[in-house]
Amino acid sequence: MLLSCGDALVDFMPAKDAQGRDAYVPVVGGSCLNVAVAMARLGAPTGLVGGISDDMFGAMIAEHAEASNVDLRYVTRSPTETTLAFVRFVHGEPHYAFYDEASATRRWTYKAGSIPFADVEVLHVGSTSLIHDPVSSETLAMVREAAAATTVSFDPNCRPNLVGDIDDYRRRMDGFMALADIVRMSDVDFEYLYGEGDYDLFAEARLAAGNALVVITRGGDGVTAWAKSGRVEVASPKIDVADTIGAGDTFQGASLVALVETGVIGKAALASISPEALRKVLAFGVTCAGITCSRPGANPPRRVEIMGSTAFQALARA
Repeated sequence: MLLSCGDALVDFMPAKDAQGRDAYVPVVGGSCLNVAVAMARLGAPTGLVGGISDDMFGAMIAEHAEASNVDLRYVTRSPTETTLAFVRFVHGEPHYAFYDEASATRRWTYKAGSIPFADVEVLHVGSTSLIHDPVSSETLAMVREAAAATTVSFDPNCRPNLVGDIDDYRRRMDGFMALADIVRMSDVDFEYLYGEGDYDLFAEARLAAGNALVVITRGGDGVTAWAKSGRVEVASPKIDVADTIGAGDTFQGASLVALVETGVIGKAALASISPEALRKVLAFGVTCAGITCSRPGANPPRRVEIMGSTAFQALARA
């Protein structure tokens, strides 16, 4: 099984009503839920870990996850409220206003030994659930337990408007990064955390520190990845963009599925991944992310939608 641990929420997307007035439409989202949905829709046995409310929005989240075959056995249902996020687009980029003070996601706790990580091929963590305690420290405890048995994937997916203390936040992100095998972040996240830092120097430092794979996604400018075998770049497909919500999450989920299906998951395999294999994984990821960008909201593709793509054919031959 592949697991994604973290936020599951409801995005309120901007729209127009029949009279042309501004309105909002509730859509299930959350970075870690999106990653789980992306993996499950590609046919991988996938589960979600975290907290989901018993309220009506929580019911929407559960129905959405189960409709994509995401296993909820490791989810904790609680009476605390669902995280809500209102979305506004500025120059094509989504900006969020979160309502998350006492949500089911933020109140989730981990019971040691409750997940058989020896039977899990990948554990992914990231996003809003890593910012505040108790859920940040609970997730870190889970990752420490998991890291001894399985591959850990990490994406900070920064949300600056939820961060009160940037130094504390960077310290938390460094803690998760130190335990991860795979580190991915967008160029926007990199700038928030490290300013005008150099990607190559960052990747070299991370590989020296023990990470096996470092990936920086740059939207329409493509993706760059670093492994011990070298640096690989892949261009993004040319598409008509509806919006970019869920694109990075789709890339993450699709890339993890590709790593599993080509047999290059696991600490030893990742450490020896070839540039050719890595290029195929990244191409598959950007192909799936491109489909998500071509339609509104976080709507990752199902396997049947990408089976005719060049990236899928290359991956199938790997």
